[in-house]
Amino acid sequence: MVNQIFGMFSKDLGIDLGTANTLVYVKEKGIVINEPSVVAINTRNDNIVAVGEDARIMLGKTPPHITAIRPLVDGIISDFEATERMLRYFIDKVHQDKFSFLPRPQVVLGIPLDVTEVEKKAVEDAAISAGARKVYLVEEPLAAAIGARLPINDASGSMIVDIGGGTTEIAVISLAGAVTWRSLRTAGDELINDIVQYVRDNFNVLIGERTAESIKTGIGSVYPHDEPVQIAIRGRDLMSGLPKEVMMSSEHARDAMSRTVHQIIENIKATIELTPPELVADIYERGIALSGGGALLKGLPQLINSETGIKAFVVDDPLTCVARGTGMIIENLPQYQQLIVPSTNDTHA
Repeated sequence: MVNQIFGMFSKDLGIDLGTANTLVYVKEKGIVINEPSVVAINTRNDNIVAVGEDARIMLGKTPPHITAIRPLVDGIISDFEATERMLRYFIDKVHQDKFSFLPRPQVVLGIPLDVTEVEKKAVEDAAISAGARKVYLVEEPLAAAIGARLPINDASGSMIVDIGGGTTEIAVISLAGAVTWRSLRTAGDELINDIVQYVRDNFNVLIGERTAESIKTGIGSVYPHDEPVQIAIRGRDLMSGLPKEVMMSSEHARDAMSRTVHQIIENIKATIELTPPELVADIYERGIALSGGGALLKGLPQLINSETGIKAFVVDDPLTCVARGTGMIIENLPQYQQLIVPSTNDTHA
């Protein structure tokens, strides 16, 4: 009863709780928060120093008593308390302009396809502890497909590949369900690690994750193009221990990322091979939808097309697809009720 009363003064939310970024959709307003999934904690007094973008700029630069961490790894909660505190911060931030001293919103959260019951319960418990009065879980590819305006309720096949920071979700959807799917713990973070390792092995220079990410977004390409581009990168020379600058080209970046990109494409092929032929015909006609931050890799649609023979396209605003999907679900729960994953916390209803 108390939760219901406080709920009257709360804003219902759709949340894309990602490994790299967390996006929050507010009912009837749209996406109001898009910040990195990073928390900085002072270990001396256990207080939060910063959350989101303010915490991200501290990564790799903190003194011993401050720890900047990513509480999610491969799309799964690795630090429950930090995740709870991060969610509470975002929920409070959404309600800071409203007369609600104890917000109790309903929340829709996206989860990976292969999540276990224990991992699912951790997500629900973190959201409940952060202040949610009711938590609804939806599988991320379905949320992404809704956000991309794919006709998921039709008796026809739609294929989506959602490449996030920690996971790649590949799914063929028909009649509001995933017919065939693959969930990989290989995505944007793995591409960054590949670039770090490549620069170390080939240039004898150690660079940080933020530098590797700037290489991926700046000159990263997975399909050959006419004009190679170069970027100057700075790191620590592994021989002398002193700073060093080297030039890295788009061809180097493509070589660095080729193993991980090839793995994703092989799993796309494997998913298609297991798909019923009637749905394959639909996919051939409609193409493969690409969402998530990884969809922005230069040349990825062309590479998928050349490897599978099926056209691929990047959906509108791929970074926000899952958040928009969860938002559309919270806007109209009865319509999307069949997509909600059964709860492990029915006692919290």
